[in-house]
Amino acid sequence: MVLTVDVGNTNITFGLFDADKIALISRLATQRQRTPDQYAIDFINILSLHRIDASKIEGAVISSVVPELTNTLVEAVETINKKVIVLAPGIKTGLDIKIDNPAFLGADLAAGAVGVIAHYPLPALVIDLGTASKIYAVDETKSFLGGMIAPGIEISLNALTETSSQLPTIAMNAPSKACSTNTVECMQSGVIFGTACMIDGMLDRFTEELWEPKTVVATGGLAKYIIPECKHEIIYDNYLILKGLKDIFDRNK
Repeated sequence: MVLTVDVGNTNITFGLFDADKIALISRLATQRQRTPDQYAIDFINILSLHRIDASKIEGAVISSVVPELTNTLVEAVETINKKVIVLAPGIKTGLDIKIDNPAFLGADLAAGAVGVIAHYPLPALVIDLGTASKIYAVDETKSFLGGMIAPGIEISLNALTETSSQLPTIAMNAPSKACSTNTVECMQSGVIFGTACMIDGMLDRFTEELWEPKTVVATGGLAKYIIPECKHEIIYDNYLILKGLKDIFDRNK
């Protein structure tokens, strides 16, 4: 079995693969002040809860966009397994990275690109809706061409409620119509429908600049709320990054 760990700004997601099948998915809150031992205890407890023998884990691969936590998570995972690969420059991914400075490509973007190459027809556009909202392009030659980054849905919503005294906290639900008639649904319209329109518009622009994609796939914790409201045909794959990490582990073991 292979342990994949995706360290994000909001959550740490780890998936356990048995061959190419996902045997376990679990999430922890990203807490920068925690120690390796504290995270290790979480890992061990989760494995124990699901009756998984840690000795059967062949190795682990970590992608992290939180540099101050990377070594912490490496040390935590090393308590249950000695072989840990950290996705960083120099690790084999199979990607031809064509951005201005390839060393600056985020580990999550690299893993997502590898995941879409391994599992979907190319060329492809990938939408990642997490702490930030991202769209990026991968062509049929397995080249990462670039993308866009916008403030994430929760970041935008928190900024709105924190700076506007009369606006409430809302549930992440789509309202019945775009032109809403109360404060909560007006906010939901702006957040849900507004983000969906942004995605549709950016997909159109990417298509005009690049090519007609054979695949558009969305991932990230908030994608499930937004993608149903988009007009484009979009596949939802919440485990795309973990699948990419598994492929990267196989390339580097």
